[in-house]
Amino acid sequence: MRERSLGNILERQTSQKPTKPFLLMRSGRLTYGEFNTACNRLAHGFADLNVSKGEVVSVMLPNCPESVLVWFATAKLGAIEAPMNTAVRGVGLAHMLTVAGSRILVIHEDFLDALAEVEHSVKDTIEIVAVVGDAAPARRRFPQWNVCALDGLRSRRVDNPDVGVTESDGLMLLFTSGTTGRSKACALSHGFALRQAELCAEHWELVAEDVMYCPFPLFHADATIFTTVPALVLGATVALGDRFSVSRFWDDIRAVGATTFDYMGATLTLLWKRDPEDDDADNSVRLAWGVPMPEFAPEFEKRFGLRLVDAYGLTEAGLPVYRRPREVCPPGSCGRPINAYDLRIVDDDGFEVPAGTTGEVVLRPREPSLIMDGYYNMPEATLAMFKDLWLHSGDIAYLDDDGFFYFVGRKKDAIRRRGENISAFEIEEVLDSHPDVLESAAIGVPSEFTEEDVKVYVVPRPGTKLSPEQVIEYCERRTAKFMVPRYVAFLEMLPKTPTQKVEKYVLKDDQLSTPVWDRETGSWVSSGRRPES
Repeated sequence: MRERSLGNILERQTSQKPTKPFLLMRSGRLTYGEFNTACNRLAHGFADLNVSKGEVVSVMLPNCPESVLVWFATAKLGAIEAPMNTAVRGVGLAHMLTVAGSRILVIHEDFLDALAEVEHSVKDTIEIVAVVGDAAPARRRFPQWNVCALDGLRSRRVDNPDVGVTESDGLMLLFTSGTTGRSKACALSHGFALRQAELCAEHWELVAEDVMYCPFPLFHADATIFTTVPALVLGATVALGDRFSVSRFWDDIRAVGATTFDYMGATLTLLWKRDPEDDDADNSVRLAWGVPMPEFAPEFEKRFGLRLVDAYGLTEAGLPVYRRPREVCPPGSCGRPINAYDLRIVDDDGFEVPAGTTGEVVLRPREPSLIMDGYYNMPEATLAMFKDLWLHSGDIAYLDDDGFFYFVGRKKDAIRRRGENISAFEIEEVLDSHPDVLESAAIGVPSEFTEEDVKVYVVPRPGTKLSPEQVIEYCERRTAKFMVPRYVAFLEMLPKTPTQKVEKYVLKDDQLSTPVWDRETGSWVSSGRRPES
């Protein structure tokens, strides 16, 4: 086994450039030397709690220096970090914590209310709660656990806790959005993160002089695998925003001198729709990558003076398809598959289809550590994903005669909103728990910001009265903000097949002519009379 790990590479970069900035954030700046020392102190603190190789440490933190430090400190011990989506609440959060099975949870004081909602589900699993912020209220609130302040865990020892971590050791669990059911935890190794970073740097021509900016959260692969780790591998600088903000995006870019940034969802659309400014091109960015590539990409590049590239990928397998900065792709294509993968398009029976024919994307690696090690604590889901020894993506695409890749859509029951893959199942699970809801169905509908908005069809229980405002309020208290529906419609029954499966194509094609309530306008927007509620 090769001792190639995030911790070892951080040590090497620190020895070569100790005073070079590594991490830039609004709440702090750390050089390679400062960051490495802080990681070592925290790693020894975790070791004092008997954290060792293979143990999962759950983390619920916003983008802050502590979030990156906890990740690298656990990595140095060969432990596995499991970052939680900080917007998830209720059954979704309980599920994530249960899958991870952590005895240690690192959490920001702002999310203690969310923990309180699910403490009964994890009371026998969690033993230690390390709080970023004021730990005193948490001590009073959760007497059943050993509650401490994260700062109090830092050891005085600053040496590297060299425990022989190899590239095959687990690094982190990144949760999917639960497109076919509950969210699944992708088990990713040190080798996965490092090799994906190397491929990213190679195919997008990143260099050590780059300052890589990402405004997205650290529970996403964008901020971790495709921003922080490439910067580490190259000895470059990573700049992390606390959140994406249209109004201050370019100010943040200029403040850190970013040369690259990544985008997803409606990011580019929102930036593009702002009124043009004389200094739009007055920025340091040369390259931006992400998905989806908008139709106005050439005009965006000209206005802001940069190059846009995109790719195709998934958390389970990284990025098997790249559009390179110097490459001219046909309209609609996001590049060609790279040599590190064997990627094919197959029909429902698993046979490869001819060029120009749509089918499911399946792939397998041609070298170690390019794909996940499986879904953590979900062996059945892992076996289903690797049918016929191929990783089945659940995505529909085609290849043309020249080998260019065209993404068409998702075979999975998912909704893509503002860069988030949303599980329709999880929205329906929340709605169906309402005492006045008989059943429900969630779908994605086209959004003016590209991608989709969430629309739900609700069947009220007979004899009950239910308003769209009540539906929205119920979801707001039980789901992440990005999962709250924009549109609500009421039906007497859902369209179903003879086997009682909901015919979502009927709902997607809007064949029911039912009135629809729009949360944005607070009014009924489709034709027809308002249903009784």
